[in-house]
Amino acid sequence: MTETVEHLRDFNYYKLNQNVTQVLAEYIWIDGTGERMRSKTKVYPTPITQISDLEWWTYDGSSTEQANTKWSEIYLKPVVYVKDPFRGDPHILVLCETYLPDKKTPARYNFRWIAHEIMEKAKDFKPWFGIEQEYFLLKRTGTTHIWPLGWPTGGFPYPQGRYYCSIGERNNFGRALAEAHLRACLNAGIKIAGVNAEVAPSQWEFQIGIAEGIEIGDHLWLARYILERLGEEFGIDINYDPKPILGDWNGSGAHTNYSDVKTRGEGGYKYIVNELIPLLSNTHKEVLKLYGANNEKRLTGHHETSSYDQFSWGDGSRGGSIRVPVITKELGAGYLEDRRPAANIDPYLVSAVIVDVALLNSTYVNQLKQLLVQSAKPLA
Repeated sequence: MTETVEHLRDFNYYKLNQNVTQVLAEYIWIDGTGERMRSKTKVYPTPITQISDLEWWTYDGSSTEQANTKWSEIYLKPVVYVKDPFRGDPHILVLCETYLPDKKTPARYNFRWIAHEIMEKAKDFKPWFGIEQEYFLLKRTGTTHIWPLGWPTGGFPYPQGRYYCSIGERNNFGRALAEAHLRACLNAGIKIAGVNAEVAPSQWEFQIGIAEGIEIGDHLWLARYILERLGEEFGIDINYDPKPILGDWNGSGAHTNYSDVKTRGEGGYKYIVNELIPLLSNTHKEVLKLYGANNEKRLTGHHETSSYDQFSWGDGSRGGSIRVPVITKELGAGYLEDRRPAANIDPYLVSAVIVDVALLNSTYVNQLKQLLVQSAKPLA
């Protein structure tokens, strides 16, 4: 499977007979790395019609870097579900939060609960998001050796310039997977807005949005899960590293588009420039700590990025920390794009801190940073 991409659909499934009435619920969660996901299947005897029909479940946290073997049980709390695009109706994908055995203490890298709290406090402002998730497609040899799809083995392709939104066999690597992902997300009910080939060869992007509040994190994580599952079928590894290939190649980001009732209302452009951008500038160094690991390797001021150390913005600028789209200036209202987040972000953290800075006077910034630091500590 790692050497060919011929085996595409249903490579490891047997079709269910029509007389099977059970529902397969795939429980999905973020593991102790904060970047990878795990899942397992629970069989229900009857259809699922609401989130309360789904039970809390447990798993071995000592095998996911979230617990030690003497105290290994971690609870899964279902929070949202969508259609399963692999098994089809009536089967579902279930996104879960993770908790320690007391069912109250969040497990490592469960940040959804705090993001939900922040979004609830700001819900009257109707914060909208769109996230542009970039990623690389890598081919794997064994468990360790990987290299981008379509690149000469151990070598480099023609320089950047011909690959962005490209067509043609010599320019475009991985369209079949990106297209399958788009369709699977639509079948699942994910708020996916589009896909395109990116600047580096074998680099792609999908967009999630418009999504309000906590929904942006839910749908991005579910879209990532679907992409990883499709990668299994194609024999392709999905890579979210901010700078997977050093040198004169673009890194991968998760540009985050944001608006609220104030930016979308009358005088919104002036509000963005005169009030919101100063808030983002003043918190630049603090929020970067929540914008993805190893992001300093990507934010160099080159390859369509800003400087990691210095905040900047501009109308239509793809070299700044913040881009204010020209359409926002033309209409006098709209949205802004935060270009700083790396591809490996937790979207709950990024969306939460943007809302906190923009609408809640940065009340939660320090708590969000502390929660991330605590999750990163080695297990006792």
